[in-house]
Amino acid sequence: MTPSPFKNICVYGAGALGGAMAAKLASAKEAQTRISVVARGAHLEAIRAGGISLWEADADSPLVAQMTATADAGELPPQDLVITGLKGHQLAAAVPGIAKLLHSGTRVVMILNGVPWWYFHRDHQSGHAEYQMEELDPNGDLWHLIGPERVIGCVAYQGAEVVAPGEVKLANNGHFILGEPSGETTGDIEAIAALLQQAGVNVSISSRIRDDIWSKLMGNAAFNPISALTRGLMSDIMDDPALATMVGQVMSEVKAVAEALGSNIAMSVEERLGRSRQIGPVRTSMLQDLLAGKALEITPLVGVVVSLGKLANIPTPVSAAILALVTQLDRKNQQGAE
Repeated sequence: MTPSPFKNICVYGAGALGGAMAAKLASAKEAQTRISVVARGAHLEAIRAGGISLWEADADSPLVAQMTATADAGELPPQDLVITGLKGHQLAAAVPGIAKLLHSGTRVVMILNGVPWWYFHRDHQSGHAEYQMEELDPNGDLWHLIGPERVIGCVAYQGAEVVAPGEVKLANNGHFILGEPSGETTGDIEAIAALLQQAGVNVSISSRIRDDIWSKLMGNAAFNPISALTRGLMSDIMDDPALATMVGQVMSEVKAVAEALGSNIAMSVEERLGRSRQIGPVRTSMLQDLLAGKALEITPLVGVVVSLGKLANIPTPVSAAILALVTQLDRKNQQGAE
């Protein structure tokens, strides 16, 4: 087995997905690989005291993994690989910390829902290469201090939840898709995929990561905000004919915007709705955040669909209405949490 070139690896934001990734990497015991996490609050203290307990889907006992844990990235040495488990609306505030972890060759895998800040870097499909989205990257800090050239995109199909400080539970045996913004299969992405596969993570490499981003967003842009507005599980939404119709309308708008920007979404809206009916009583990540009193991940999942619709001259009236409603919900929710 070829040793990994990535010896120092930090998971920045070790919540549900990040914590699961860190636990699997730390348990793999790759020779000379050092795993660390940046976390905060009670979750950080629990990781320091007893590591991360990871409950795989249908497991009788958790996998328990020990690792270095800190709230201050400046306490760690420069890293060869940084994996971010933060949501899109949390990244801007984390830029100074992530930047402290970088050396000239550091790669950054960003596990993100929705359209990412680096989307148009080396984009040969849309006609908008290197276009920067202010709403995702205020002041361009991510673009200039992290750099889109470091990034490897990551689309996650993995249900996960922090059920207690230091304890993560997976809802399914998930799948992660990695992709270079350029579409190339580089030595870096092959080495990262091999490292994750050795750690028991189901990973594939895509040459068209933007297609994968939009394919997942068809569901996220509909189910996340509608679940937050209704407090409903995915099964509740699909069992309601009016809400299921609204889900289909959002999916159609997302698909139209994606295709206008040069992406190819192979699955039809009808096929995607059919799959959604099979998912069952799942709480979306936005509903989890709402119930926990946290800020909602609105812009990457809904706001950018509307703004990129304007860029591509594609109407998005249903998404725009949902955006207005969920923005008001988030504002009231944050006022109540203060």
